[in-house]
Amino acid sequence: MAESGSPPKTGWAKLVPELLVSDITASLAFSRDRLGFAVAYQRPDQGFAYLERPEGAQVMLCRRSGNWETGPLDRPYGRGVMLQIYVASTEPLQSSLGAAGWPLYAGPRDVWREVGDRKAGQREIFVQDPDGYLIMIAHDLGERAL
Repeated sequence: MAESGSPPKTGWAKLVPELLVSDITASLAFSRDRLGFAVAYQRPDQGFAYLERPEGAQVMLCRRSGNWETGPLDRPYGRGVMLQIYVASTEPLQSSLGAAGWPLYAGPRDVWREVGDRKAGQREIFVQDPDGYLIMIAHDLGERAL
């Protein structure tokens, strides 16, 4: 079994989604080139890659093999699940997506949500990956009083 890389530089996240993908090459390219992920380690012969961003976001990509599919897997994958990635700024990723002609699903938009006794703001963009997984990319706009 060929393996390359090492554990994530940011340490092991406590919850890491593993996305089943139809084309590992296309999904890796999208995650690296458009979303700024780096490969921590991978097992190319299994079609598996463990990815991370400097801020600590982590995700695993695995080529579909029939394992762990609890029901029919029709496009778009991940219906009912939205992955959230928090970054220092959404603008570089939005520019990268635009340069590649990759459409946004929604946004950009600024939202302020009640969080206890204050409002927390974030700028959000939404995009679907090559298999249709919905991804929200957001950065912090700060807090303000209710």
